[in-house]
Amino acid sequence: MKVFSRRLLFIVILIAALLPSRAQDVTSPRPAKQVLTIVLPLYLDSAFDGAGQYRFGKQFPKYFLPGLEFYEGVQLAVDSLNKEKLPLEVHVVDSKSKKSIFDVLQEPALQSANLILAQVANNEIRAFADFATKKQIPFINVNLPNDGGITNNPFMVILNSTLATHCEGIYKFLQKNHAGSTVIVFRKAGAQEDRLRNYFNDVEKSTTGPKVKIRWVTLPSTFTADQLTPYLDSGKTTLCVAGSLDENFARTLCAQLSAIHTEYPVQVMGMPTWDNIKEFDRKDFKDLEILYTTPFNPLRTDPLSESINTYFRDKLYSRPSDMVFRGYETTYRFGRLLVEMGPNIASGIGVKKYKVFTDFDIQPVLLDKQKQQLDYFENRKIYVIKKLNGVASTVF
Repeated sequence: MKVFSRRLLFIVILIAALLPSRAQDVTSPRPAKQVLTIVLPLYLDSAFDGAGQYRFGKQFPKYFLPGLEFYEGVQLAVDSLNKEKLPLEVHVVDSKSKKSIFDVLQEPALQSANLILAQVANNEIRAFADFATKKQIPFINVNLPNDGGITNNPFMVILNSTLATHCEGIYKFLQKNHAGSTVIVFRKAGAQEDRLRNYFNDVEKSTTGPKVKIRWVTLPSTFTADQLTPYLDSGKTTLCVAGSLDENFARTLCAQLSAIHTEYPVQVMGMPTWDNIKEFDRKDFKDLEILYTTPFNPLRTDPLSESINTYFRDKLYSRPSDMVFRGYETTYRFGRLLVEMGPNIASGIGVKKYKVFTDFDIQPVLLDKQKQQLDYFENRKIYVIKKLNGVASTVF
């Protein structure tokens, strides 16, 4: 049986097991439990017809994967929590059933929740945030790196750090490692790029310590290496930052710098979106040092990571995705914290305990410093990853 087919079969069985109950307890029953409810886009109604038959034959829609992979991590974490015999009840709710998101929020598993972990879409953030405020319980957004326009909500937590926080992390890295030299930021024209530049300007104004010398260079829509070399130095390494989230711009910039980096030594620093650019592992970028930021620790060398990798290799004939690890660490960490904190979980959500893979640094965010209003909480931990010849390592 092919590797993909074996894992596909497992996931289809997993969906079928979930189908009879849109919100189910995946722990064994115990009295006096805290309730952790996890909301995921599982698309169960789309996957199966009224008779319970899988609709897609041998096909497997890609949009199923994020929710299901996260759920795989949830299952493994629940196994670990059960071994510790904790008084915790874990429910899983499908946010992509035929019900509206407002009807989903009326599910008993959500009405009884003490804490919500949710993999949300942009148009769902406000509904969950309002629900959390009404119930006075934390809502942890595990995937989207934005606030959805939410303010004055101390019950919302953004785990996947916002772009502003990434810019702050990049600036602090530059302060520590490149304070004495000029950093070149190559960008293209655009509203998003202007917003990113404003984030850097805001960080520069508010951060103490030495200022970073930044030179901003706006490139045309198509550019060559000849348009980059005037800003580079053949006698020393220049750090170049890509001031855009556009992945095509990133590929072009790195390709042009790779072509000349033996003559003009460079390091290239990019945005969090670069984590998804697999082309950077190719020989076309040989010996080019590529840096990017991420709020989640991507290195899998600890014993727990190795055991998860082994389980997937031996049982499922596949590799676990990042969403599997995120599902595990959020379920385990916040499940343990919920059991310990109980009704005080909202005020203790940032307590640095029960680390699994990532050193989460959950801090209050005040968007308007003059108002001194707590708008939400956010993970402020930013890792800087260096990728060289396909090998990733943490440098900050």
